[in-house]
Order: sequence, then structure tokens, then C-alpha cells
Amino acid sequence: MSDYQSTYLTLSAILFAIGTLGVIIRKDAIVVFLSIEIMLGAVNLAFIAFSRANQSAEGIFMVMCVMAVAGAEAAIGLGIFVFLYRKTGTINIDKFNLLKW
Repeated sequence: MSDYQSTYLTLSAILFAIGTLGVIIRKDAIVVFLSIEIMLGAVNLAFIAFSRANQSAEGIFMVMCVMAVAGAEAAIGLGIFVFLYRKTGTINIDKFNLLKW
């Protein structure tokens, strides 16, 4: 593995750790949502680094799949957040007990 690939993988690991901390620590639903997007970006960066190291295109195809899932997640997630904000008046994760019967 060359020097630039280890740099990309290190950056990917740092971004994934930041996203994980954001999901664990924060209580605001939008910040948690953005932290998940940071984690998906970190995974995409790792896929591209491995794809370039192996001289193959499978990583790029996987990145396209992850981006499609991220786009669907963004559309559906933000719709759910708007609905829950209208219903409860907050987007604090601790206050979301509407799904309990």
C-alpha cells in the first residue's frame, strides 16, 4: 500500500470516528442525521482508496450504490423529521416516543 492510500484510509477512519461520536453523543436528530452522512462519506472514501489500490472498478460501483442509498435516506429521513417536528414541536431524539403503542 502506498503512502497516499494510507493517508486516504487514515482520513476515512478519522471521519468515521467523528460521525460515530456525533451519533452517540448528540441528541438533535438533524445532527445525528448529518453524522450518519459523514460516516457514509468516510466509507465511500475507503471504497475509492481500496479500488484505486487494487486497480479495479468494483469500489466505484459500490460508491454509486452507497450514494443512491444515501439519497433515499436523505429524502425519507428529512420527511420523517418534518412530520415529527410538526407533531411534537421538537427534533430532540429523547422526546420521540410517538412510535410506542
